[in-house]
Amino acid sequence: MSRHTSSSILARVVLVGAAIATAAVVLAASSRDASVSADRMLAHVKYLASDELEGRGPGSRGEELAVAYLSSQLKELGCKPGNPDGSYTQKVPMYGFEVTNAPELVVRGKDAEKRYATGKQFVGWTLRQMPEASVKDAEIVFVGYGVDAPEYQWNDFKTDVRGKVVVMLVNDPPLSDASLFGGKAMTYYGRWTYKFEQAAALGAAGAILVHNTNDAGYPWAVVENSWSGEQFDVVRSDKGASRCAFESWITEEAARDLFSTVGRSFDDDKTAAGSKDFQPVALGLNASVDIKLRARSLESHNVVAKVAGTGERADEWIVYTAHWDHLGIGKPADNDSIYNGALDNASGVAGVMEVARAFAAHKRPLQRSVLFVFTTGEESGLLGAVHYTNHPLYPLEKTIAEINVDGLNIWGRTEDMVVVGYGQSDLEQTLADAIAPMNRRIAPDSEPEKGYYYRSDHFPFAKKGVPALYADSGVEYRDRPAGWGLERRKEYVASRYHKPQDEYDASWDLSGAAEDMDALFRVGLTLANSEQTPQWSEKSEFRRARDAMLRGSK
Repeated sequence: MSRHTSSSILARVVLVGAAIATAAVVLAASSRDASVSADRMLAHVKYLASDELEGRGPGSRGEELAVAYLSSQLKELGCKPGNPDGSYTQKVPMYGFEVTNAPELVVRGKDAEKRYATGKQFVGWTLRQMPEASVKDAEIVFVGYGVDAPEYQWNDFKTDVRGKVVVMLVNDPPLSDASLFGGKAMTYYGRWTYKFEQAAALGAAGAILVHNTNDAGYPWAVVENSWSGEQFDVVRSDKGASRCAFESWITEEAARDLFSTVGRSFDDDKTAAGSKDFQPVALGLNASVDIKLRARSLESHNVVAKVAGTGERADEWIVYTAHWDHLGIGKPADNDSIYNGALDNASGVAGVMEVARAFAAHKRPLQRSVLFVFTTGEESGLLGAVHYTNHPLYPLEKTIAEINVDGLNIWGRTEDMVVVGYGQSDLEQTLADAIAPMNRRIAPDSEPEKGYYYRSDHFPFAKKGVPALYADSGVEYRDRPAGWGLERRKEYVASRYHKPQDEYDASWDLSGAAEDMDALFRVGLTLANSEQTPQWSEKSEFRRARDAMLRGSK
């Protein structure tokens, strides 16, 4: 059971009042107009990313403080409780676990034994909800990109992998044919979550994903840090028995060493995997892994608030999301073990808080209703968003749009605003109309191969069929040379993303973020006061889910 119930967390609002005042967060009472303020957003980040919140790990003291803070701020803003039970929270049952040993990947062949150590070469865990899980001397099979996509006549699993350990490559196969796997843009088949799910569905005993910084979109340190400390999963009815006994990553250097053990070239086999004709490779090696866990059940929380519509369409909803959680306390780096998560995603929370304030201050009645969901467990697999879409507080068939914010622009004003997953829905045109008066334009994601559309809280809504807009910071900065914005992003990913160095900085320039949030407010306002119902594009893979949902609701 969790250490605190939802009611006791809300009772802590009074207890955290002093901390909020200390952080100089006098936000809600400062103005009742519908403008968006960079200063207010920065003040939110200063508190949420402070060491006092200990990295905002689910089920921690940091969660208690974050949930209490957000609930009290939303109430002060004039937003009503988002849960029909009259509260500002939605309970999210979770399973928390921490690997207590330092598991090795032990590989044995006819003439050799290799050991790949936790941290620098190997990161492994299990989603089987039991004290330990192990694999002993299971055959290793290289299955290319680990994709089974019937619509593309592509199947990397041309052999029985039951009871075996599969080695897979990250991302989609690299193809020159743009009709396959979205061309340059990553599809869900390229996501590591899909690959582990597919390996489990086919009965594999273990799954190893080969890391490559370019293909994954982040350096090895992100893998190492993200899987240190306590991890979280949904509560599974089968206690995770349907998952592989272990899931893991290895470095590309370790993969090369592994393949060379049996005289094979990893690079040659990787190249061969980029063809439909690829055949799985039995490496003639066996793998053993032993994982021990410390585990607990806990009750985390989404924070939910609403501004209710009063028109004939008041039972229809526009949902904004931003995740409040981060990695908590984890592996130390430069003598700092608190993963403050300032940009990721205290900043996004601050942005949606300002959008909520703007809606609450809007003087005209809304035809449709607006819900703000600050999710938990995003860093552990979008758990809070998954729980909401599986247990929606308001019907998903009545949810006409979802707008997600995951990180703000901290470097100034831009001429553009990036749409991640460009071409998915006509919400993009609504955004384009909102920023046109600012002499700005929308632009497609400059790094579609990194699959950001499948990595944030709008995705569970999209999978259910709800039209989802994931807008990101622009990259063409005013009065800056071409490419300057992309360089800032790359520097952040390399130096601060999922590291203790992602901390609040008073020098951030949120002028561009204020424009972005004003634009997203205006997108929601347009939807709330029009008869427009957003639609997926004809080519979107989510259109069928929406059609099926609406047919089922009739």
